[in-house]
Amino acid sequence: MKPRSPAQDTAPPLPVDAKTTLAALQDAARDGALPAPTRELLLQAHQALAQSLADCEAERARYRTLFDAVPDPVSIIAWDGTVLDLNKAGMNAYRRAREEIVGQPIETLNPDLPQDHMAPVWETLNRGDTYVVEVTNMRGDGTRFPVEVHTAGLTFDGRKAMVAVARDLSSRHTAELRYRELMEAIDRGIVVQDAELQITYANVAAMKILGVGEDELVNDAMRGEQWLVMDEHGRQLASDRYPSARALQSGRIIESTVVGLYHRQRQQLMWLSVTAVPQFPAGGDKPQQVLSLFSDITALKRDSTLFDRAQSMAHIGGWEWEVTPDRLYLTEEAQRILGHRPAPDTIEGMLDCLRVDDRDRLRAALGQAISFGRNLDLEVQGHRADGRTFWARVIGEAEAGDPLHSRLTGTLQDVTERKHDEETLRVQARSDPLTGLLNRDAVLAELESRLDDPLRSQLAVLYVDLDRFKVVNDVLGHAAGDRLLASAARRIQRAIGNEGLIARFGGDEFLILCDTGSDPSRPERLADAILEIFGDSFRLDGEEFSITASIGIAQAPLDGVRSQQLIQSADVAMYDSKRRGRNGWQTFTPELAEQQLHRLQLETHLRRAVNNEEFHLVYQPQIDMRTGDVVAAEALIRWRNHSLGEIRPDKFIDHAETTGDIVGIGDWVLNEACRQMREWQDSGLNIPRVAVNVSYRQFLGEDLASTVAAVLAEYGLPGHALELEFTERVLIEDAPDTLRTFAALRQLGVILTIDDFGEGYSALNYLRRLPIHGLKLSQLFVQGVPDNQSDVAVCQAVTGIARSLGLALVAEGVETGQHRDFLLQLGVHVGQGFLFAPGMTPEELRERYPTVGMAGAG
Repeated sequence: MKPRSPAQDTAPPLPVDAKTTLAALQDAARDGALPAPTRELLLQAHQALAQSLADCEAERARYRTLFDAVPDPVSIIAWDGTVLDLNKAGMNAYRRAREEIVGQPIETLNPDLPQDHMAPVWETLNRGDTYVVEVTNMRGDGTRFPVEVHTAGLTFDGRKAMVAVARDLSSRHTAELRYRELMEAIDRGIVVQDAELQITYANVAAMKILGVGEDELVNDAMRGEQWLVMDEHGRQLASDRYPSARALQSGRIIESTVVGLYHRQRQQLMWLSVTAVPQFPAGGDKPQQVLSLFSDITALKRDSTLFDRAQSMAHIGGWEWEVTPDRLYLTEEAQRILGHRPAPDTIEGMLDCLRVDDRDRLRAALGQAISFGRNLDLEVQGHRADGRTFWARVIGEAEAGDPLHSRLTGTLQDVTERKHDEETLRVQARSDPLTGLLNRDAVLAELESRLDDPLRSQLAVLYVDLDRFKVVNDVLGHAAGDRLLASAARRIQRAIGNEGLIARFGGDEFLILCDTGSDPSRPERLADAILEIFGDSFRLDGEEFSITASIGIAQAPLDGVRSQQLIQSADVAMYDSKRRGRNGWQTFTPELAEQQLHRLQLETHLRRAVNNEEFHLVYQPQIDMRTGDVVAAEALIRWRNHSLGEIRPDKFIDHAETTGDIVGIGDWVLNEACRQMREWQDSGLNIPRVAVNVSYRQFLGEDLASTVAAVLAEYGLPGHALELEFTERVLIEDAPDTLRTFAALRQLGVILTIDDFGEGYSALNYLRRLPIHGLKLSQLFVQGVPDNQSDVAVCQAVTGIARSLGLALVAEGVETGQHRDFLLQLGVHVGQGFLFAPGMTPEELRERYPTVGMAGAG
C-alpha cells in the first residue's frame, strides 16, 4: 500500500469535497419527498458539518500562527527522520522554501550526521527526556552555521513523531568571543577556579593586580605560603572562608567582600573588593567552578575607617580636614595616638596637643598645603591627656580634584617607640660608657653646632686634666682607675650643675662647654668650683688618694672660631697650668698663642723632616768603666731645619709623640742606625751593638717585631747587634700584646732594655714578667750621687732590682769621676756620659775609638 504523502497528513479536506457534501445535505434537506424528520436531521447534519469545517480551519490557522511565531527554527520530524513540517523561522534560517524541506530526510538540514544517528535520539525520547545536541546545519546556499537542537517526542496526526527546536549559536559564539575580549580588556581582575580552587583562568588585570609576571604560572605565584590573607579587620582568614570557597560551598554569589593580601617576600599589602560567582554545569545542582571578580581598593581603604582599624597594629590613623568650616575628622587610631578625650574636632584642637615649636611647624605646613597644594610630611611631638609624651608622623595632601584645596586628608602614624629607640641609640652613640658623660665625638659635634649659631657662639671651653691619675692607675690597676674616673666625673657634674655641657674627652681628660654671653666670668667661676670640689681626697679600696686637676680655658671667638682651634687653645692653656705647678687653671693668652704658633710651625716642619733629609744621628758610646772598652753605641737623633736651625730633641720629640709623627721618625732612626752598623762592620770598626730608642707609639701602632726583622735582614745583621730601648710607659700598656711583642723580638736575638728606669711610675709586676735583658739607670738620679742621699737610695734600689731579676744595668749621665767611682762601688760596670764622650758623628767615633774590640756588656 502506497503511503500517504505528508501533505495529505496535514492538509484539510479539499474544499470541493466539503462544498459538495454541504450542497448535497442542503439539497436533501429541501427534498419534499423525504419525511420532515429526515429533512430536519439532514439540515442539522449540514449545520454541524459546516461548523466542524469552520472549527478545523480556525484550529489549522491557529497552529500555523503559533508554529510560525516561534523565533527559532522548528521542525516536525517523523520517527524515521523525515521532515513533516517546518516553520517560517526555519525557512528563513535554511534559506529554502517549505516544499524543498518537507518530506525530505533530516540529513538535508544536517548533512554531517553520522549513520544510525537516530538511535540515541529514540533512546532518549523513549525515556521521556529531551535530547540536546550541538550540530552544524546547512543553508540552501551550502553555508554552514552552528545550532543547538532540543528534540522532544509528540504525537502528530495520531502517530509518534518528534519536534526539534534548533537555536542558532552563531551569535552566542560571537558573544562568547566578545565576552572573552571584554574579560581581557576590563580593568578589574577576573579569576576562574575549579572545584578544587585551582586557577584555570586569570585575565591580564588580575595578573597585574596580583603582581604575577609574564613568565610565571599563576598557581605558583598564588601559593598559600607566599600570602597572608586577612579579613577587613586585619585578622587572618582560614582558607575555607575565602570568598571563592564560600561561593563553592553555598552555591550563592558572595558579593563585595573586602580581603587583604599580604605578600610575605615583597612585604606588600593590598586590599581587594571581591565578588565570587558560582557556576553550575548544565543540569547540575553543585557548582563546577567559581568566577571571582575583584578590584584593587588599597587607595580607597587608606581613606576609610575600616583601613584605619586594620592598620592599628602599625599605629597608623587617618585624618581629614575641611578647611572652611574647620571641621576635623579623626579615625579611632588617630584619636588613640593623640590621647585626648573627647578627640579634637578642629585643626586647632589637634595643634593644641603638640609642643609649641612643632605646633608652629605643622601650622605652617598646613598653610602651604592650603595655599599651594603642597604635600606635607613631618614628625611632631606632643603630650597626651595623661601627660605622656608621644611622637607622630603627620602626612597630608590636598584632596585630588579640589582646585581650591579646601579639603586635606592624610595619615597620623605613632612613631613614639621608634623615637625612643632612636633616642636610646643616639644617647649610647653620644655617651661615654664609663662615666655616662658625652663622648669626644658628641662634644665636638655640639661645639661645632654652637660655633655655627651666631646666637650661641659666645662660649668657653674648659680643658680639664687630672693630675697624678696615672699613679693611681699604675698602683691599683685599670679597674680601680676606671672607678676613680667615674667618681671624678660625678664631682665635675656636681661642680658644673646646669651651667655647662660636660664630656669625657679621652683618658683622664674632660671637656666643658659653657655660655659666656650672659655671664662673662662663668668659665673662671666654674674652674674654681672644679678645683674646690677636688680638694677632698678620693677613697678607693680602703686607700685615700689626693687627685687634683689642671684646667685650661679658651673663649670663642677670641681664642678660636672653630672647634679644633678652640680646643687646642684650651689644651695649651691646660699644659701651661701644669707647668706652673698643677692644681690650678690658666686662660689662653697672646703669649700662649705665640707659643702655639711656634708649636704649629714646629709640627709643620717636623712632618716634612724625614722626606727633606733633615735628621741625622750621633752616637754616644757605652763604656765598660773597668776597662774603658766600648760595649755599645746609642743612636741619638738630631734635627737641623733649614728655617729653624738646630733643634734639640727635647724640643721636638714630645711634639712628634703628640702628633704621631714619631712613628715615621722612629722607623727612619732604626733603619739608619742599622745601616750605619753595617757600614762600621764592613770597614772593620767592630762595635758590638747599636742601641735605638723606641717610642711607645711605635710599640702600639705597628707590628714592631716584623719591622725589626725586615731591617735586620736588609742589612744582614744578627739580632744581638741591635738593642732597643723602651720607656717605662710600655710596662703599663696592654700586657698580652706587650708580652707577645717582647717575646718575638727576643726570639730575633734583639737586646731589650727599659730606658730611664725610675723616672716614671714603674710597674714592677710587669717588669718581672717581661722578657727584657737590662735596665738603664736614669741620669736624673746619677747626677746627685754620691752627695744626695735620695738619689743614692734610688740608685741602690734600682741596682738591687736589676741584680735580683738578673738584668744588666747601664748608668746614664756619668759626667764626673765621682759618679764613676760610686757606680763601680755599687756594682754598676757600664756607663755612658760626657765623662767618656758626647754624642759623636760616625767619623768622630771612628777617630776617637779606632780599634774597638769585642768587649761584652758586663
